[in-house]
Amino acid sequence: MTDYGTTLLLLRIARIVLLIALMSLAGQGIVYALSRASGADPQRNVFYKLLEAIASPFVRLVRLVTPKLVLDRHVPWATFGLLLFAFFVTLWAIAQTCLSGLGLPLRDCLGAS
Repeated sequence: MTDYGTTLLLLRIARIVLLIALMSLAGQGIVYALSRASGADPQRNVFYKLLEAIASPFVRLVRLVTPKLVLDRHVPWATFGLLLFAFFVTLWAIAQTCLSGLGLPLRDCLGAS
């Protein structure tokens, strides 16, 4: 017998962690672009450094699993792509758990985090 409530809780936690990492990488890219456009160094921006600290565990993990052929400047893009894929897989797993295990409509499962 599977405890669908616990499974759903763990999937929601994974969704939140993935979403935080995705948003920090996206925000880091936006701050980088805006800093470069204004002529400032993004490495000296406090908000950029905060977002970098949040996303760095995921970027380091992807750097460990990618071959050395992949340039370091491309690793954040690869991280973003893998996180986005994992996010959609997690959403699909939440939907499957709700529909098959709990019999709840999707709006009830995906709406409340």
